[in-house]
Amino acid sequence: MIVGIEGHVVKKEVTFVHIKTASGLTYKVFVSLVCIGKITTDVIALHVSQIIREDQHSLYGFIDENEKKVFDTLIKLNGIGPSTALAVCSTLSPDDFAQALVSQNVQAFQKVPGIGPKSAKRILVELSDFSLQLNYDDHSSGSMIEASLALESLGFKKEMIKKVLSTCQGVDTQTLIKEALRKLS
Repeated sequence: MIVGIEGHVVKKEVTFVHIKTASGLTYKVFVSLVCIGKITTDVIALHVSQIIREDQHSLYGFIDENEKKVFDTLIKLNGIGPSTALAVCSTLSPDDFAQALVSQNVQAFQKVPGIGPKSAKRILVELSDFSLQLNYDDHSSGSMIEASLALESLGFKKEMIKKVLSTCQGVDTQTLIKEALRKLS
């Protein structure tokens, strides 16, 4: 299984790049719009998800490992294929994705081409705990997750926590918890 690729960018299109490796092989790697925007040099290293189907073998590349985690998780869902998962990665950053899950934001997922209201709700239900698996660089998103866990341990219901935290203005975990407790009381 191919999990990474490094080489020279030979061709760059909106949805894919051709990467020539040191061995002389050139691979077509599908990428998100976010990833294609970050490819500014001739030499690149990508995290790769390899999809093997009866009729084709495809590589999907990501500069950000969290974006790859989002993609890998989405393609495991029933009814979400690689192209839809890549569309999600093109529309929502990993932090926006996690935030949409935490706040149960159906509209965020409906902005993705190919995802309607039913699919958006199904994604939210099936991935309600996924955001805890991401490695956060963004402190505020991590704080939101920590606050959510703390409130859940106090006995509040997940649905109520998500609604309340989405309205909170705090950035750090303590402020978010205090603000949420005021609103939940």
